[in-house]
Amino acid sequence: MSRAEQPSRRTVLAVAVAAAVAGGATPAVAAGRPGDAPGAPDPAPARPVDNRAWVTYTDWRGGAAQGTRAVAGARPGLELGKPAGTADYTDPHTGTTATWAYGTWTSPVHRLAVPATEVVASWNAHTPAGTWIMVELKGTYSDGTDTPWYVMGRWAAGDQDIRRTSVDDQADGRSTVWTDTFAIDDAATGLRLASYRLRLTLYRRPGTKLTPTVWRVGAMGSDVPDRFTVPASTPALARELAVPRYSQEIHKGQYPEYDNGGEAWCSPTSSQMIVEYWGGRLSPEQLSWVDPSYADPQVCHAARYTYDYQYAGCGNWPFNAAYAATFEGLQGVVTRLGSLTDLETLIAAGIPAITSQSFLKEELTGAGYGTSGHLMTVIGFTAEGDVIANDPASASDAAVRRVYQRAEFETIWLRTKRYNASGKVVSGTGGVCYLYFPARPTPRQRRALAAVGVR
Repeated sequence: MSRAEQPSRRTVLAVAVAAAVAGGATPAVAAGRPGDAPGAPDPAPARPVDNRAWVTYTDWRGGAAQGTRAVAGARPGLELGKPAGTADYTDPHTGTTATWAYGTWTSPVHRLAVPATEVVASWNAHTPAGTWIMVELKGTYSDGTDTPWYVMGRWAAGDQDIRRTSVDDQADGRSTVWTDTFAIDDAATGLRLASYRLRLTLYRRPGTKLTPTVWRVGAMGSDVPDRFTVPASTPALARELAVPRYSQEIHKGQYPEYDNGGEAWCSPTSSQMIVEYWGGRLSPEQLSWVDPSYADPQVCHAARYTYDYQYAGCGNWPFNAAYAATFEGLQGVVTRLGSLTDLETLIAAGIPAITSQSFLKEELTGAGYGTSGHLMTVIGFTAEGDVIANDPASASDAAVRRVYQRAEFETIWLRTKRYNASGKVVSGTGGVCYLYFPARPTPRQRRALAAVGVR
């Protein structure tokens, strides 16, 4: 299935969103109290999730720049100007040390509408050969003390200059970065992250005019209640989007250097489906490295170019969103939704979504498997309100389209606690979602995105 829940990574983003205000915080559905047993949802007070993104020319002008500059145009962004200096970087995955010219941009302080236990960053950028970027986060706790600068990712679209990577062993005794997620170590203490800044560092080979261009950077903060059950939503839409269907299973054993081959490629396979739905295509030259005997070589490509060399997997959430945004005219974010009603809002506007869920075999009728973490593409709803999903854990492309019972799907996607096959209480995925959509959405798409808290 997926490596979304390996021991070194905490399952994150556990409270769900019910409605949204464009560009601001979004109120969440009711959630159970920590320690609640399975049963009827507890009508606890709603908790919000906070999304903030820097995407406009005004946004880029508003930060603190050293060696970078804001650029206007149809897709405003941030580029290197006159570098602030040079720095050596030793790639931990190749052992190669190189000198890079760099510049930085630091966002204004963003005060979270909800003091958060977890934060996930997302970014969209163009990194031509000879360039790369680093994204960092520094926060202030609810007691007024600060976190260190945490690396949320060192990223390049390609793999010829550096190996894109998360960074392990980042902690200060109060919070930890788990692959792609900042998390408070012990939420029961009441400690929360009250605010944060993001810092971008753009790199290029010295003596060149090359530059990365960052079009979007942002983060989502949330508090995380524990719950085994979720409120049921009422069906309101019957529509199916024509999203391409790809199986990860037909890639078993292919390119095992990328997370042991296709068996673990649910995230990039799902990403490729939606990229192609929006018209993204790879050229024969881009696919020339793939064995010509392999079907759907674009899935192999997606696995290679989402692979996190530290995590040793293709399931890094921001890396998948960043991959989608390498295709012309697309942007991508990692967010969380609050119900299937939110997904209906997106589907009605023509926007499919990638959802993360974990479940026992008997908890999802018709799946035929259980998983500790798996990504699917939601492409629509039946007249009865059931979920139509392109499930990459299928034996063939033809078998990818599935219909799953609404209540079952909503539960396995939105809950934050569940029982595994041994009867042990483990984490659920809590509404995690990737959204890929046009860089210039239509008015209807923009309204739908705003309704689920995405700017």
